[in-house]
Amino acid sequence: MNISDTAIQTTGKGMGLVGKRLRTSDLVQALGFACLILCVLFALFFLGSLIYFITAKGISVISWEFLTSVPRRAMTRGGVAPAIVGTFYLTVGALSFALPLGLACAIYLCEYSPGTTVVNIIRLSINNLAGVPSVVFGLFGFAVFVKMFGFGVSILSGSLTLGIMALPGIISASQEAILAVPQSYKEASLALGATHWQTIRKVVLPTALPGILTGVILNVGRVAGETAPILFTAATFYTRGYPDSVFSEVMALPYHIYALMTEGTRPEVQTGIAYGCALILLALVLAISALAIILRQRQRINYGS
Repeated sequence: MNISDTAIQTTGKGMGLVGKRLRTSDLVQALGFACLILCVLFALFFLGSLIYFITAKGISVISWEFLTSVPRRAMTRGGVAPAIVGTFYLTVGALSFALPLGLACAIYLCEYSPGTTVVNIIRLSINNLAGVPSVVFGLFGFAVFVKMFGFGVSILSGSLTLGIMALPGIISASQEAILAVPQSYKEASLALGATHWQTIRKVVLPTALPGILTGVILNVGRVAGETAPILFTAATFYTRGYPDSVFSEVMALPYHIYALMTEGTRPEVQTGIAYGCALILLALVLAISALAIILRQRQRINYGS
C-alpha cells in the first residue's frame, strides 16, 4: 500500500468521524427542540384547562344584570358591579403608583448609580423584596397607610400597598429593558449634542418601552388577583354603593370570591356566583394585559425593536 492510499483511508476515516459527530449533534438538537415544544404544549394545556374550567363553571351566571347591578339578598341575588369597579380602581391605582416609581428607580440604577457597594445592596434588597409573601405587604400597609398615615381602609391604602408589592417586578423588568438598549444608540445621541437626560428620555426609554410594558403585564395579574393585601387595607365584605373618593372602602373581586366561598350561608347558590366572579376577574386581567400588549407592539413597530 502506497502513501496516497494510506492518506485516502485516513481522510475517509476522518470524514466518517465528522459525519457521526454531525449526526449526533443533529439528534441532540432535535431532542432539545422536541423537549421545548413539549414544555410549551404542557403549559398551554394547563392554561387552556384553567380557562375552560372557569368558563364552564361561571358562564351560566354571567348576564347584563350580573355585571351592572349591586348585590342583593345576602349576595345571593343581583350582581357584582361594585366589586368590578373596586378591582379596576385598585389595579389602576397600584400601577399608577408603582410604574413611575419603579421606572425612576431603574433609570437611576442603570444610568446614574456609581456602582458602589451601597447600590449592590439596593439591588439585592429589591430582589429579596420580590420574594416577600403578600400577607406581609398587607400587614405593612395596614400598619403604615391605614394606621400611621390615617388613610383608613380605603382605595388609597390598598393601591399603595399593592403598588409596593408590584415594585420589585417592575424595577427588575425595567432594568433589563434599559440594559438591553444598544450602547451605540446612546453614543449616537450624545455625539449629536444631546444631554444625558435627553438621551434617556428620547432614545433609551422609547426603545426600552416594550420590555417595560412586559413587566407591567406580568404584574397586572398579581395585583388584580391578590386577596391578602386588600383584606387589611381596602376591601369590605359588602356594600351596595360605589366608591366616591380615594378614601372609600370598596368591594373587590378576589375578596368577594373569598367571602362567597367561606362566609356564605347558601353555598349552593354562592358557589356559582364565585365562579362567575372568577371569570370576570380573569377577563379583566386579560383585558388590561391586552391593552399593554397592544401598546408594546406599536412601540416595537415604531422603533423597530
